[in-house]
Amino acid sequence: MNETAAVELLRGLVAIPSLSHEEAAASAWLVAQMAAAGYDRAFVDGAGNAVGEMGPADAPRLLVLLGHIDTVPGAIPVRVEETAAGPVLYGRGSVDAKGPLATATAAVARLGSAWAHAQNVRLVVVGAVEEEAASSKGARFIRDRFDGVREPLPAACIIGEPSGWSRVTLGYKGRVLVEMEASQPMAHTAGPDAGVATVAVDFWNWLSAYAAAFNQGRDKAFDQLLPSLRGLRTFTDDAMHDHVVASSGIRLPLAFAIDCFAQHALDWASNRTGAITNLQSPNLTLSPSHPLTLSGPLTTITLRFSAYEPAWRGDRSNPLVRSFLVALRAVAPAEKLGFVVKTGTSDMNVVGPAWNCPILAYGPGDSSLDHTPHEHVALDEYWRAVCVLEAALREWVSG
Repeated sequence: MNETAAVELLRGLVAIPSLSHEEAAASAWLVAQMAAAGYDRAFVDGAGNAVGEMGPADAPRLLVLLGHIDTVPGAIPVRVEETAAGPVLYGRGSVDAKGPLATATAAVARLGSAWAHAQNVRLVVVGAVEEEAASSKGARFIRDRFDGVREPLPAACIIGEPSGWSRVTLGYKGRVLVEMEASQPMAHTAGPDAGVATVAVDFWNWLSAYAAAFNQGRDKAFDQLLPSLRGLRTFTDDAMHDHVVASSGIRLPLAFAIDCFAQHALDWASNRTGAITNLQSPNLTLSPSHPLTLSGPLTTITLRFSAYEPAWRGDRSNPLVRSFLVALRAVAPAEKLGFVVKTGTSDMNVVGPAWNCPILAYGPGDSSLDHTPHEHVALDEYWRAVCVLEAALREWVSG
């Protein structure tokens, strides 16, 4: 796996469309590339993930490199353009996150089967499905596979997400989605009652005020509660009730008391409808299949919570981080390793709490280009990342 082959691996992977829920072709292609590159085992698993393994299946040490193979929508013609700084590859997923996934695939291929068997270490590269769909189906499947019972818990994990080739990401904020639906009997706009759409305004104002109060004294975005309004729609049903649906996404800080927040949301709904509720925090659910509904004299409000993931931050004083420090010095002695935390979420939020092992995210690319029409990665940065990751894996194994 030389530089030319590594670039072709990236170009080929980016060229295959793989929207969330439509990853089958890309997963099959990547598995074929893994097999051709000398992986000991390469297959598509029960969730649809592309999985490649190097080293003995019963090795005493296991490291999982967990990337994702799905992308958000948006067709960007796949091409290499020359720039003053060198060639760059355009294409959906080149940064988020086929670039980091190809980096892991190439780095492990460069280590090779003979090396992994000699070191008695098992390296598992995963191109997970549905990371962008908020379901994280692929990561949950891998988390449950390596549960310490059916298969061993990983000794370390590297998440494939863009950090920049000379930085690692130590943590990601959590997330919860909250949908508020309100309904009222249809009424003339000249009537005395406010239209149902005003309930959505009240909900957003309450949520914004709640976040502002929580964020007092918290200056860093990683420590703050960050809500966003993701959708707003109204409709009238056949029973002549007007409805409004407000969808919000909330980024959560570490150790956020989600049950307490849900109770406050329910209290707001109770006050807004005039309904009396006996629901308390231990009885609340964060499952969309168990909505919380309160009905008052005029207005009915239903709250649905979904896609909850707690925030997670890894430790920077462990052998995995130290292996990247050593690797970067070996590949680029003038560079210093940078540490960042992200206000988004990743599959680190899924596997971190379950595995509780040294964990970080690494991969080439500028994350500000994620999901944009201009997504691209510098090929020189990509190759440097392959070399750094290869060196870091060697150091982690020998350390």
